[in-house]
Amino acid sequence: MIIDISWEEESVLLAERDTLANLLNQAINEALQLSDGPEEAEVSLLLVDNQRIHALNLEYRGVDRPTDVLSFALQEEVEDEPSIEEEDQMLGDIVISVERARAQAQEYGHSFEREIVYLAVHGLLHLLGYDHEEENDKQEMRSKEEEIMAELKLERV
Repeated sequence: MIIDISWEEESVLLAERDTLANLLNQAINEALQLSDGPEEAEVSLLLVDNQRIHALNLEYRGVDRPTDVLSFALQEEVEDEPSIEEEDQMLGDIVISVERARAQAQEYGHSFEREIVYLAVHGLLHLLGYDHEEENDKQEMRSKEEEIMAELKLERV
């Protein structure tokens, strides 16, 4: 598994980034295992500010406000398209707003680290095809998120 983490947002101190990067790597690995994702996956994770995620949300989803996480899948299945076997399967990109993660952690009464990890897990599940548009899909996705967070010992309090 390859996870490329890029920090555009600078409020997280360099000393804290290593700890967060380790948590994020562990979370994405756990999410891939518990969701039957590919063993040799590649994921790009970009941590940004509200201004950047707002611009991306507007450009790609037509939504004129910041959000907490965006996922851009590169392996969407299309009928009649041959599958390509690659050594490392590039799943896509996950973009997380550090500002929104901080605000939501405070709002929900848990740690910033837990919120960042949860958003990464949520984004990865989208890359794996999970969705929450329909109620039954939402329940399945939430259940998978909670299972992964429990394995990481980062459940809701």
